[in-house]
Amino acid sequence: MPDSMLAGRLNVRTREFVVKEVPKPAPGPGEVLIEVKAAGICLSDVHLIEGQLSPLFLAGDEVTLGHEVAGVVAELGDGVPSLAEGQRVLLQAGEEKGGWVHTRGVDYDGGWAQYALATAGTVVPVPDDLPLEQACIVPDAVSTPWASIVRTAQVRAAQPVGVWGIGGLGAHAVQLLRLAGAAPIVAVDPVPAARQRALDFGADLALDPADDIAARVRELTGGAGLAFAFDFAGVAPVREQAVRCLERDGALVLVGLTDQPLEIRNGTQFSYFGQRILGHYGSEPAHVVELVDLIRHHRLDLSRSISGTLPLADAAEGVERLAHKTGDPIRLVITP
Repeated sequence: MPDSMLAGRLNVRTREFVVKEVPKPAPGPGEVLIEVKAAGICLSDVHLIEGQLSPLFLAGDEVTLGHEVAGVVAELGDGVPSLAEGQRVLLQAGEEKGGWVHTRGVDYDGGWAQYALATAGTVVPVPDDLPLEQACIVPDAVSTPWASIVRTAQVRAAQPVGVWGIGGLGAHAVQLLRLAGAAPIVAVDPVPAARQRALDFGADLALDPADDIAARVRELTGGAGLAFAFDFAGVAPVREQAVRCLERDGALVLVGLTDQPLEIRNGTQFSYFGQRILGHYGSEPAHVVELVDLIRHHRLDLSRSISGTLPLADAAEGVERLAHKTGDPIRLVITP
């Protein structure tokens, strides 16, 4: 194998992103070298390049981007008996080091490259019938909404829910809420194509935020309101609108990230009805494994989630397409 490879590198000091030749890593004890076949482009990659996000634990000024990664095992380090060369796998989006979670493609080199290094415990085998372009997006694009549903909100069957923002994560949230038995499911997005996607993915009602959302929700739920309102947009107007749709004891689940203040306009009413705000971030390794099992047993289909693929050399173009929502993508995938 060659000693060098192409990688999409970001200088976190200057925010310059470039695809260039770098040394190919070699696996040490307990490590695995993956030949990358597919790597998702996430909005957080856009935020890293634009400067809204910065690594907490990165050693140095440069990092290979990409936390949604799948491929085949190319080489095993010492002490990795559970995997085999040629095995099809995905990589967890991060791992715990020194009591802190480090994110792949942020705090250490990720998968926008021909090869990626991973510790053995972050490697998850995938079924032979799961295309790697779909497998790569399970960590984050699918596992983050799944964790928000089953861990943070603990949604039960027949509970009414709402999803604000039907992008890469919100679209999967609709699909996964349907799988979890939530009913009815209300989707809210200003983009007509996104509303249609929500209906295609299992929403019972898709609304424009300019509509009288609270009135439509009360009508659909017999006056009760929503048990959970999931915010995947991370903007203040969404959160204000979502709170107005909650039932007694209902909860606003914050999945979309923002550094802006959170305000509750009518605090007395919010307290009187015993309503709650639940913060959510990411997922745990077990959630990724659960999703792979659901796919293995044909309970979950991600075939509609891939909006397009690009070669590694065109990674910057993919970032631009996602940043400007060109074609309203769910997930764009780099295929090195």
